[in-house]
Amino acid sequence: MPAKTMDELVSLCKRRGFIFQGSEIYGGMQGAYDYGPLGIELKNNLKAAWWRAMVYERDDVEGLDAAIIQNKHVYKYSGHEDTFTDPMVDCHECKSRMRADHMKDIKVCDNCGSTNVTEPRDFNLMFKTNVGPMVNEESYTYLRPETAQGIFTNFKNVVDSTSRALPFGIAQIGKSFRNEITPRNFIFRVREFEQMELEFFCKPGEDEKWHQTWVDLRTQWWLDQGLGKENMEFEHVTGDDLAHYSKATVDILYKFPHGFEELEGVANRTDYDLGSHTKAQEEFGLSAKVKPNEHSTTKLAVRDLEENKMIVPFCIEPSAGLDRGVLAVLTEAYTEEELENGSTRTVLKLKPHLAPIKVAVLPLKKNKPEIVEAAKGIKNRLQKLGLGRILYENTGNVGKGYRRHDEVGTPICITVDFDTIEQEGAPVTIRHRDTMQQEVVNTADLPSFILNYFVNQD
Repeated sequence: MPAKTMDELVSLCKRRGFIFQGSEIYGGMQGAYDYGPLGIELKNNLKAAWWRAMVYERDDVEGLDAAIIQNKHVYKYSGHEDTFTDPMVDCHECKSRMRADHMKDIKVCDNCGSTNVTEPRDFNLMFKTNVGPMVNEESYTYLRPETAQGIFTNFKNVVDSTSRALPFGIAQIGKSFRNEITPRNFIFRVREFEQMELEFFCKPGEDEKWHQTWVDLRTQWWLDQGLGKENMEFEHVTGDDLAHYSKATVDILYKFPHGFEELEGVANRTDYDLGSHTKAQEEFGLSAKVKPNEHSTTKLAVRDLEENKMIVPFCIEPSAGLDRGVLAVLTEAYTEEELENGSTRTVLKLKPHLAPIKVAVLPLKKNKPEIVEAAKGIKNRLQKLGLGRILYENTGNVGKGYRRHDEVGTPICITVDFDTIEQEGAPVTIRHRDTMQQEVVNTADLPSFILNYFVNQD
């Protein structure tokens, strides 16, 4: 069963080196977390899986890595300066700050019950910063609150350099920053996070078809990462909850330990974004209501060959939080099992391609030079396969090693023992995480065995 409480995950993450509280030696910082030795491996593996699915396995998507700090006009015309806010309420008694839309009653403090609270007022979520040596109203800009705007401002650069025609997409993974009023639920809502975003451009009139296509594709991708279908729901965003740029949005929800919440959103952004950033907006008959742009130097349009005219494409955006993805994968994989002897074990049943450690090599005796040398040689050969991290672990206690690697999700453990150095073929013992079954394989056959395992398991 998936993790039932956030405390279970937080404890495991710190104990085994997945995720630590940021600035912990100074008392920590709310909404800031550091990824440890195993956490960064899991995070990178999830990123790599997304990039493979979005870019390598498709013939209609290009990649991009845009700058975090951009010209302030980007956020003026994107609408962020005017609309990227949360309603905030302060309590004069306990000094708590709360989001009004999350309070049970905006006239009563959720923390202490006082009615001595402020009226809701808008709080801009963007981190403001200054560029250059002078600090004044001309030098400011923002840390990006989303990665999407860098894609839109680079639209023509990508089209010109790749000769792409509609429909096509631009994918990006990168850091974003939001000055959240109330960061909460571990890494679910934080101030510094990574996004995995695709902006998929299509002709007006084809947008609804592509929107549903991407909802289906993204749902299947999360299932491929190991999430259970029974723990996923879909919310069709409507009314005031629909973003100002969106024609339609479907949120893919996952059952985190604190309840169902958004894992990924798939939005039909129409021609709002390219239309907002384009020069000569009046030439294109935009469907979206945009702010007149006095600063853009470029027409963000492509030629419609069928109608022989320039058009501003519509955009479908699947946008997922990488940190939320890590949390969902950990939640789903967390398993406590009762064994036949009455003991229990904790297992992270991660998909093999996501496992932080792909294979652990354990010598039976750490003080036997021949066994240690053989184990190190196996580790080095398997590392060259390029599957990810192969760990040589010389603790001298194979049983405890198995339990430790169960808990961090290592799919395969290889034990090197006296048979390895004494018998023909140098056999080793393969131990499988999920079943705990063991089998013997000759050292020469190990590379093909391991490669076949990871190809067939996923």
